[in-house]
This record gives sequence, C-alpha cells and structure tokens, in this order.
Amino acid sequence: MQHPDNFRIFYNRTIQPELRRLDTIRRRLLRLILFAALLMIGVVVLLSYIRVFVIAMIATLPFGLYIAFIAQRIRKFTHEFKPRIVKLILDFIDDGLLFGDLKYDAKRKIPQQIFMRSQIFGTQPAVYEGEDYIEGRIGDVEFSMCELNVQEYSRVRERLDKVFRGIFIHAKSFYPRKGALLVVPTSKLPQLSEAPKEFIRNGGRNLSSSIMHEKFSNAYTVYGSEHVAINNFLPKELMDFILSHRSHTREIYLSIFGKNCYVAIANEKDILEPKIFRSNVSFELVREFYDDIYVGLYLVMALDVSY
Repeated sequence: MQHPDNFRIFYNRTIQPELRRLDTIRRRLLRLILFAALLMIGVVVLLSYIRVFVIAMIATLPFGLYIAFIAQRIRKFTHEFKPRIVKLILDFIDDGLLFGDLKYDAKRKIPQQIFMRSQIFGTQPAVYEGEDYIEGRIGDVEFSMCELNVQEYSRVRERLDKVFRGIFIHAKSFYPRKGALLVVPTSKLPQLSEAPKEFIRNGGRNLSSSIMHEKFSNAYTVYGSEHVAINNFLPKELMDFILSHRSHTREIYLSIFGKNCYVAIANEKDILEPKIFRSNVSFELVREFYDDIYVGLYLVMALDVSY
C-alpha cells in the first residue's frame, strides 16, 4: 500500500487538475443561478403589472422551464463530482503491489446483514443508507467498504437516534482466526451496551486488563473469546496506529470472527460532497476521504498479518 505522504504528489499531478475542471463547471452554474435571480426579479415586476391570470401564467412558463434546467444541471454536477474524484483516489491506492483492481459503485452499499454480523453496534436499524461502495483484494484478503448512515428508533423518545455514520469495511481472510475479538471506544459504551452484552452471552469476556498498552486500554474496551491470544490480535504497533488516527469525531471500532474482520470509522462530515457557492479545489477536502480509506485498509492488512 502506497505511503500517504505520496498522496500529495498524486493530488498535485492528477486530482487537482480534475478539480479545476470541475470548478469551471461550478462557476458556470453560478452564472446561471445569478441570471435566474435577475430573471426572477424581472418576472415579479412583470406580474405586478399584469392583472390577467392566463397571461401571467404564460409569462412565468419560460422562467419555470429555465429553473428546471438549472436544477437538472446542478443535480448532474453533484452526482458526477464525487465518483470522478473517488475513481482517481482508487487509481492511486491500487498501484500498490498487493492490490488487485478496485471496483467502485457510487450507489451501492454493504448489505445490512453483513453490518449486523459485525456485532459492533448491537442494533436493529430503522434507517440503513449507504453509498460509495468499493471492493477489491489486498493479497489474500477480499474486502468491501462503503459510507453508511445507520439510525435506530429511540428507546425513550419518539425519534430516530444515530447509530453510526462513516466508513464501514468488511474483509475476509484466506485463513480463519482462532477466537473472536470486539474493540470499542470506552466513551461509546453507554450507546453500545447491547453489543458487549451479546458478545459476552456468546462466550466472550472483557480482556481490557490483559492489555499492557496503558493509553490504548484507557481509550478502548476489548472483549475476546476464551483462550484468544490478545497480543497476536492486537500488537503494540497496531494499537499505536489506532490511537494516532482516532479523534473525538472520528472513532474507530473493530471486530473479528473467524475469517471475517469488520472495521468502522466514524465520520460526521459529508466527505467529498461538492459545494456550489465556493470552490472545491482543496487538498484537505480530498485528503480526508483518502485518510478514511487508508486507515480502514491499513487495519485490515495489519490484522491479517498479526497472527
């Protein structure tokens, strides 16, 4: 997997020129919107002088058609923006020696039953939405990932509560692991209470006292099945990596069951969603989306070789 420091070079050479081309389209849309605003003022003035209803309706018809035309152009821009940039990011990633071809589908998502099998969140989703599905192979590991927005019915109020929003990865190794593992942020345990309870009911136990990495054991609660070799599942280098890439709004969760590994990286932002009224030519905008993909795939690779 290519080092993330090389990504800025790739951005300058490949992604930035594409962003500038897309920004040219955005500026054209702004001019159309400005003209529509001026036209609307003109229509309002015209209608103030026209008292005949039929004539007034005929006068507003061209304006309505023009607004529909602009709306269609804006939809086309927003729907095409992200896939064009994501495909370039994937071109950079799959240049790594271990990667096979990565496939991308903007509208597809990981099936809900796979999300449920991760046993990370312990919920029955009322809302399960996803997009930006990516699948491929790293060495012997097959993986798929997508952005998810998952919500459940509140237990105390008549509303929907957030369960998870961010990147979710499912990977399948060639060799099954002996044992199961669940790693969740300690600060999120009140919201995730059902997941650890279910894990324990199925024979798991709290292994946090076995973690010799103090900073990690303070930030994360680790559950494992009986006789699981915790140091093989979570070597120090992997715990350091997780700690260095987590934040208050970007928590990392993971679970392992046999051949299957699941990673969830929370992110509340609408990553790579284009703006109309300001420029989208931004390295940070693209880097944030790349970082989530990089962190997820790094964790999958590290977990696969850690035993």
